[in-house]
Amino acid sequence: MNNGQPIAQPQLPSLATPQRAPLATQVIAALRQQITSGQWPVGSRIPTEPELVEQLGVARNTVREAVRALAHNGLLDIRQGSGTYVVATSELAGVMHRRFAGADLRHVAELRSALETAGARLAARRRTEADLRQLDGLLARREAAWDSGDVERFIDADRSLHMGVVAASHNEVLAAVYADLGEVLRAYLRQDVGDELRPENHMDHARLLEAIHDQDAEAASEEAASHTAEWGEGAL
Repeated sequence: MNNGQPIAQPQLPSLATPQRAPLATQVIAALRQQITSGQWPVGSRIPTEPELVEQLGVARNTVREAVRALAHNGLLDIRQGSGTYVVATSELAGVMHRRFAGADLRHVAELRSALETAGARLAARRRTEADLRQLDGLLARREAAWDSGDVERFIDADRSLHMGVVAASHNEVLAAVYADLGEVLRAYLRQDVGDELRPENHMDHARLLEAIHDQDAEAASEEAASHTAEWGEGAL
């Protein structure tokens, strides 16, 4: 996490040359690409309006229109006096973020359980050697984040591991829905973790990965279910 600090940006291509699509549409597409590609990650502050004007080579009103359009679609959050921040990586993620902002914690946990249990079962059946290497790396990153005591770092690493498991299911629809729900889950995980990582609440995920390695679909499903069953009750 960058704690709201501006991040180094690659130069955006100038859009001053006339194109077939309306200029505002081109700017919206360019900004959306920065978000969906991960160049502007969720939580980051995007360049200021004058910076975008200079980079894109378009009028201030065009930039403002594009930013407002993406804010309306739920990808950006315009905070007066602070800047504009990325809050979702797709329109659907933005809708979910707004729709479930006030949802009951247990209801969100139950949805997470359904998605992650299905994802773990399929991952055990379909994982590739490349998936296993990726998951092993994500698990090591999660454990290192826990040992660091940095709450935000741990939340990022924990979320990445679970997303990696669902991605290993090789079900594109399941993975896309889970990713779009990611910021909702992240918000509740942050609430559940609190301000510090407590040793008594640590939950080992090694058994989940072992089941996926062994292609034991039932064990993987049971491990994923046990993790999410405790979510919202202080076990991480």
